Amino acid sequence: MTIDHQTRLSKLQEHLRQQNIDIGMITTPANVFYYTGFHSDPHERFMALIIDNQNGETTLFVPALDKEIAEDASAVKNIVTVSDEEDPYAKLKQKITGKVSLFALEMKTVSMFQHQQLQSFFPESEYEDLQPFINSQRLKKTRSELAYTQKAVDIIEQVLAEGIKKVKIGMTELELTAELEYLMKKFGANGPSFSTIVLSGEKAALPHGTPGDRAFKEGDFLLIDMGVVISEGYCSDITRTFIIGEASDKQREIYDIVRQSTLAGIDAVKAGVPLKTFDIAARNVIKESGYGQFFNNRVGHGLGIEVHEEPSVHENNEQIAESGLLFTIEPGIYIPGYGGVRIEDNVYINEKGKAEVVTAFPRELQIL
Repeated sequence: MTIDHQTRLSKLQEHLRQQNIDIGMITTPANVFYYTGFHSDPHERFMALIIDNQNGETTLFVPALDKEIAEDASAVKNIVTVSDEEDPYAKLKQKITGKVSLFALEMKTVSMFQHQQLQSFFPESEYEDLQPFINSQRLKKTRSELAYTQKAVDIIEQVLAEGIKKVKIGMTELELTAELEYLMKKFGANGPSFSTIVLSGEKAALPHGTPGDRAFKEGDFLLIDMGVVISEGYCSDITRTFIIGEASDKQREIYDIVRQSTLAGIDAVKAGVPLKTFDIAARNVIKESGYGQFFNNRVGHGLGIEVHEEPSVHENNEQIAESGLLFTIEPGIYIPGYGGVRIEDNVYINEKGKAEVVTAFPRELQIL
């Protein structure tokens, strides 16, 4: 499994040429990783991949403390280090010698401070958003990328299978969270791909609630939403909901509706139809069962280097699905004060335009 960073960069350089953009500047860690293979969270320090279209040179600016890691990991070998006492924008100006009429940036992530610094050193420049092109490049996943995602999925499913064995009455959400995150590293992950969600009882009605000191009780819903990121830089994201002790008829009913909804969403997946088709198929199952008001978020999101990527799978998205897309299908029913159920799988549209389900953890209701 190999990733061809040079091909990715060449496509980006060609885009800049076609748009007459002088400088492309990428600062988001996930995008820098996508083009170079070097992954780092620089925190408040300056990190940027600079594509100079005037001289065809590509340069990676990194904090000085990341020098050795960058030299080892990055496909871009022209590396400039910035120490803590240096002004990174002054160094950037030294490197970019020609007049810059047009800068391409990731406009959603560039801060006002960064913008002011660029204006100060490049006062004649105008700006264009580079993120839509990057999104279009990252949208379609190769088989190599899918293999890395599969590795991350295999680990998180192993974590889930082992983790639920530890559930017992009186345990708190935070205690189970700690067990799960320990298992992530034990089974080979770098760590969680997002803050692990463990919610019990009525708190399972909070789609993105935070684990706390609530103790598990007989008859509780137990919703676990988690994923890992692996050393190769790819993520997984899975949700399963369990019942502790004994399930009521209403709990079983709600669970089965969500399970049927997840299956309907997956069954609708194929290339050549609008993405909204998948959301609507899953949503209709919940609507027709009388619980439509309790499912008020999109059915899924893209997955890859980041746990939330393009595409957004919602009921108004007219974008046509195509081979290479990788995303979640995760309908749910969330009843305030009572509890909720979510069942989330990861789905890939393969070369034949068919759905490949990457996740394999059972969807049938499990009583713990």
